[in-house]
Amino acid sequence: MNAIVTGATKGIGKAILDQLAEKGYNIVFNSRNPDDLNKLKSELEEKYSKQSFYAVPTDMGVKEQVVAFGSFVLEKCETIDVLVNNAGVFLPGMIHEEEDGALEQMINTNLYSAYYLTKALVGKMIAQKSGHIFNICSIASKIAYPNGGSYSISKFALLGFSKVLREELKEKDVKVTSILPGATWSNSWAGVDLPESRLIQANDIANALMSALSMRPSAVVEEIVIRPQLGDL
Repeated sequence: MNAIVTGATKGIGKAILDQLAEKGYNIVFNSRNPDDLNKLKSELEEKYSKQSFYAVPTDMGVKEQVVAFGSFVLEKCETIDVLVNNAGVFLPGMIHEEEDGALEQMINTNLYSAYYLTKALVGKMIAQKSGHIFNICSIASKIAYPNGGSYSISKFALLGFSKVLREELKEKDVKVTSILPGATWSNSWAGVDLPESRLIQANDIANALMSALSMRPSAVVEEIVIRPQLGDL
């Protein structure tokens, strides 16, 4: 079994990667930081010696690097069983105050990365008549998130992409699930003065993904919304 995870060295991405590894998946994963990638790859290989792990430095905001990563995946994987489009960036701010280029940066990383990677890999899933695509969206895909600006725009678009993909692939035996987490402990919330219980743990997002992945071929969880127990921040 082969899984692909983008933005995999921290937060939600790493939690998902860890659980997929525990279930026996070979994994191709990426992030921008080669040191983080190599460290994680070594840890995985030591713990799961019978599985294969490929760590590829990739800036998912750059189309050429996304396409190259997709080509690498196709070269290494005979099948693609799980694709997790997790890579993303959050730059807080209001539209009328954002620095020039904020929208482009977040659209490139949060939307186009998933679009181009999925486009590169989905043909293999269609040919094998199986596979599951997870798009890590956000509560900001549903509501105008406070101080969310262009981030909310990009995440609304990602959910739209995910919905369209679901319709296109439903008769091709490829599943599509949108996961919409609320505030989750990750680098985006580093240093915030809040109790640990106020935000979601990344491992709970991974638990939800693995639960959806366990469904029989005849069932698909289309959308998962996960919020902190006390509500959105």
